[in-house]
Amino acid sequence: MSTAMTLDFPAHVPLATDQILQALRRCNEVARQAMAEGHHPFGALLLAPDGVTVLDTQGNVDTVNHAESVLVRRAAAQYDADYLWACTLVSNAEPCAMCAGTQYWGNIGRLIYGISETRLLALTGDHGENPTMALPCRTVFASGQKPVEVIGPVEAIEDEVVAMHRDFWPAR
Repeated sequence: MSTAMTLDFPAHVPLATDQILQALRRCNEVARQAMAEGHHPFGALLLAPDGVTVLDTQGNVDTVNHAESVLVRRAAAQYDADYLWACTLVSNAEPCAMCAGTQYWGNIGRLIYGISETRLLALTGDHGENPTMALPCRTVFASGQKPVEVIGPVEAIEDEVVAMHRDFWPAR
Protein backbone atom coordinates (compact mmCIF):
# COMPACT_ATOMS: atom_id res chain seq x y z
CA MET A 1 0.00 0.00 0.00
CA SER A 2 1.29 3.44 -0.90
CA THR A 3 1.31 6.23 1.64
CA ALA A 4 2.08 8.92 -0.93
CA MET A 5 -0.66 11.41 -1.52
CA THR A 6 -1.55 13.72 -4.35
CA LEU A 7 -1.47 17.46 -3.81
CA ASP A 8 -5.10 18.09 -4.67
CA PHE A 9 -7.70 18.03 -1.92
CA PRO A 10 -11.05 17.01 -3.40
CA ALA A 11 -14.25 18.10 -1.68
CA HIS A 12 -16.01 15.69 0.62
CA VAL A 13 -19.40 14.14 0.03
CA PRO A 14 -21.92 16.49 1.68
CA LEU A 15 -23.56 15.07 4.81
CA ALA A 16 -27.16 15.62 5.85
CA THR A 17 -27.91 16.66 9.42
CA ASP A 18 -29.40 13.25 10.21
CA GLN A 19 -26.18 11.54 9.01
CA ILE A 20 -24.10 13.79 11.26
CA LEU A 21 -26.32 13.12 14.27
CA GLN A 22 -26.36 9.37 13.62
CA ALA A 23 -22.55 9.30 13.50
CA LEU A 24 -22.26 11.34 16.70
CA ARG A 25 -24.74 9.10 18.49
CA ARG A 26 -22.67 6.09 17.43
CA CYS A 27 -19.64 7.88 18.95
CA ASN A 28 -21.57 8.22 22.18
CA GLU A 29 -22.20 4.46 22.16
CA VAL A 30 -18.47 3.87 21.74
CA ALA A 31 -17.76 6.34 24.57
CA ARG A 32 -20.27 4.60 26.85
CA GLN A 33 -18.56 1.29 26.13
CA ALA A 34 -15.17 2.84 26.97
CA MET A 35 -16.66 4.15 30.21
CA ALA A 36 -18.08 0.70 31.04
CA GLU A 37 -14.54 -0.67 30.60
CA GLY A 38 -13.17 1.88 33.10
CA HIS A 39 -11.94 4.52 30.64
CA HIS A 40 -12.89 8.15 30.08
CA PRO A 41 -16.11 8.72 28.09
CA PHE A 42 -14.64 9.57 24.72
CA GLY A 43 -15.37 7.78 21.48
CA ALA A 44 -14.32 8.15 17.86
CA LEU A 45 -15.24 6.56 14.59
CA LEU A 46 -14.01 6.72 11.03
CA LEU A 47 -16.53 7.13 8.23
CA ALA A 48 -15.74 5.93 4.73
CA PRO A 49 -15.83 8.43 1.86
CA ASP A 50 -19.56 7.68 1.39
CA GLY A 51 -20.18 9.39 4.75
CA VAL A 52 -22.24 6.43 5.98
CA THR A 53 -20.10 3.30 6.27
CA VAL A 54 -18.28 3.02 9.59
CA LEU A 55 -14.76 1.71 8.91
CA ASP A 56 -13.59 1.55 12.52
CA THR A 57 -14.40 2.71 16.05
CA GLN A 58 -12.28 3.38 19.12
CA GLY A 59 -12.97 4.29 22.72
CA ASN A 60 -10.57 6.20 24.91
CA VAL A 61 -7.67 4.14 26.25
CA ASP A 62 -5.81 6.48 28.61
CA THR A 63 -4.44 10.02 28.90
CA VAL A 64 -1.94 9.60 26.05
CA ASN A 65 -3.90 7.15 23.92
CA HIS A 66 -7.02 9.12 23.14
CA ALA A 67 -9.75 7.53 21.04
CA GLU A 68 -9.05 9.74 18.03
CA SER A 69 -5.26 9.29 18.01
CA VAL A 70 -5.41 5.52 18.36
CA LEU A 71 -8.04 5.29 15.61
CA VAL A 72 -6.11 7.55 13.21
CA ARG A 73 -2.84 5.67 13.71
CA ARG A 74 -4.58 2.39 12.98
CA ALA A 75 -6.32 3.85 9.90
CA ALA A 76 -3.06 5.31 8.57
CA ALA A 77 -1.49 1.85 8.73
CA GLN A 78 -4.42 0.32 6.87
CA TYR A 79 -5.45 2.84 4.18
CA ASP A 80 -3.56 5.07 1.78
CA ALA A 81 -3.43 8.83 2.25
CA ASP A 82 -5.67 9.74 -0.69
CA TYR A 83 -8.41 7.40 0.55
CA LEU A 84 -8.15 8.80 4.10
CA TRP A 85 -8.46 12.35 2.82
CA ALA A 86 -11.98 11.47 1.64
CA CYS A 87 -12.88 9.95 5.05
CA THR A 88 -14.37 11.63 8.12
CA LEU A 89 -13.22 11.34 11.72
CA VAL A 90 -16.12 11.67 14.16
CA SER A 91 -15.63 12.37 17.87
CA ASN A 92 -18.08 13.06 20.65
CA ALA A 93 -15.83 15.90 21.91
CA GLU A 94 -13.52 18.33 20.15
CA PRO A 95 -10.15 16.67 19.59
CA CYS A 96 -7.28 18.01 21.65
CA ALA A 97 -4.11 19.35 20.05
CA MET A 98 -2.54 15.87 20.05
CA CYS A 99 -5.53 14.27 18.35
CA ALA A 100 -6.01 17.10 15.85
CA GLY A 101 -2.33 16.89 14.97
CA THR A 102 -2.57 13.13 14.55
CA GLN A 103 -5.59 13.59 12.28
CA TYR A 104 -3.73 16.18 10.24
CA TRP A 105 -0.66 13.96 9.80
CA GLY A 106 -2.88 10.93 9.20
CA ASN A 107 -4.48 12.86 6.32
CA ILE A 108 -8.11 12.50 7.31
CA GLY A 109 -9.77 15.41 5.58
CA ARG A 110 -12.89 16.02 7.62
CA LEU A 111 -13.80 16.13 11.30
CA ILE A 112 -17.18 16.14 13.01
CA TYR A 113 -17.38 16.64 16.77
CA GLY A 114 -20.13 16.98 19.36
CA ILE A 115 -19.05 19.38 22.13
CA SER A 116 -16.29 21.97 22.18
CA GLU A 117 -13.18 21.82 24.33
CA THR A 118 -14.46 24.84 26.27
CA ARG A 119 -17.71 23.00 27.05
CA LEU A 120 -15.71 19.95 28.13
CA LEU A 121 -13.55 22.16 30.37
CA ALA A 122 -16.69 23.51 32.03
CA LEU A 123 -17.64 19.90 32.85
CA THR A 124 -14.24 18.61 33.97
CA GLY A 125 -12.77 21.75 35.55
CA ASP A 126 -9.23 21.19 36.73
CA HIS A 127 -9.63 17.41 36.99
CA GLY A 128 -6.16 15.85 36.96
CA GLU A 129 -7.22 13.12 34.54
CA ASN A 130 -8.35 15.60 31.88
CA PRO A 131 -6.21 18.75 31.91
CA THR A 132 -7.72 20.27 28.79
CA MET A 133 -5.81 22.70 26.60
CA ALA A 134 -7.32 25.94 25.32
CA LEU A 135 -6.20 25.18 21.77
CA PRO A 136 -9.11 24.64 19.39
CA CYS A 137 -8.69 21.98 16.71
CA ARG A 138 -9.42 24.61 14.05
CA THR A 139 -6.29 26.48 15.18
CA VAL A 140 -4.22 23.31 14.91
CA PHE A 141 -5.55 22.60 11.40
CA ALA A 142 -5.18 26.24 10.28
CA SER A 143 -1.50 26.03 11.23
CA GLY A 144 -0.95 23.42 8.55
CA GLN A 145 -1.10 23.34 4.76
CA LYS A 146 -4.09 21.01 4.31
CA PRO A 147 -7.68 22.31 4.34
CA VAL A 148 -9.25 19.97 6.92
CA GLU A 149 -13.02 20.53 6.99
CA VAL A 150 -14.46 20.89 10.50
CA ILE A 151 -18.11 20.46 11.50
CA GLY A 152 -18.72 21.16 15.16
CA PRO A 153 -19.64 21.69 17.81
CA VAL A 154 -23.02 20.20 16.89
CA GLU A 155 -25.55 21.84 19.17
CA ALA A 156 -28.26 19.24 18.54
CA ILE A 157 -26.15 16.54 20.25
CA GLU A 158 -24.74 18.62 23.11
CA ASP A 159 -27.19 17.51 25.81
CA GLU A 160 -26.51 13.82 25.08
CA VAL A 161 -22.73 14.24 25.28
CA VAL A 162 -22.87 16.55 28.30
CA ALA A 163 -25.07 14.11 30.26
CA MET A 164 -22.44 11.39 29.95
CA HIS A 165 -19.60 13.67 31.08
CA ARG A 166 -21.62 15.35 33.82
CA ASP A 167 -22.20 11.98 35.48
CA PHE A 168 -18.66 10.69 34.91
CA TRP A 169 -16.20 13.32 36.16
CA PRO A 170 -17.59 14.01 39.66
CA ALA A 171 -17.42 10.27 40.40
CA ARG A 172 -13.67 10.07 39.57
